Amino acid sequence: MAERLDRIYIRDLATRCIVGINPDERVNKQEVIINIVLETDLSKAGASDNIDDTVDYKRIKQSVLELVEKSEFLLIERLSDAIAQICLREPRVHTVQVTLDKPGALRFARSVAVEITRKRNGA
Repeated sequence: MAERLDRIYIRDLATRCIVGINPDERVNKQEVIINIVLETDLSKAGASDNIDDTVDYKRIKQSVLELVEKSEFLLIERLSDAIAQICLREPRVHTVQVTLDKPGALRFARSVAVEITRKRNGA
């Protein structure tokens, strides 16, 4: 029987970092908005009501913020992949979807975003 996958959402996590290829983007931090979907089995935590039986999304959020705020990637694609790899370090996370918005990246557009999905090796 296939393992059941539920979802934990981290929505609209806003922070600032160096990201981009233009000279001003290499100097001035820009806002990025991060949305993360963690696919995992929540049935044990749902039955036990025990924090040890679920994904520690607060720890994941802290690790993501630490990475992003110190990062200096050229591409939001690379930053998104680095965020996904942090999420997959949590053994209970089977699949992660990361959407990263860069508001103001294009004139006349509210935002530019990339969305990636990564699975645990062997999944």
